[in-house]
Amino acid sequence: MADAKTAIMDQVRQQAALQNARQLVEKLNEHCFERCVPKPGTSLSSGESTCYTACMEKYMAAWNTVSRQYLGHVQKGVGSGGGFGGI
Repeated sequence: MADAKTAIMDQVRQQAALQNARQLVEKLNEHCFERCVPKPGTSLSSGESTCYTACMEKYMAAWNTVSRQYLGHVQKGVGSGGGFGGI
């Protein structure tokens, strides 16, 4: 029984990770592409490419920071039995 529960928990974690990755790509496109490529064409200019790369790196770093902070709060809450740690 514990093995089935573990398998289901792993599957839920994988699906959550996949959904997070999808959201990240959507947000990157929403924020960075629209900001860095005002007039889409058949290819990116070097300036557009540089802008898009820098924007992606900043956005992903911020996403990772927020995710780590959120998980820290969740883990504190779980460890103390207090739900989401006051969130």
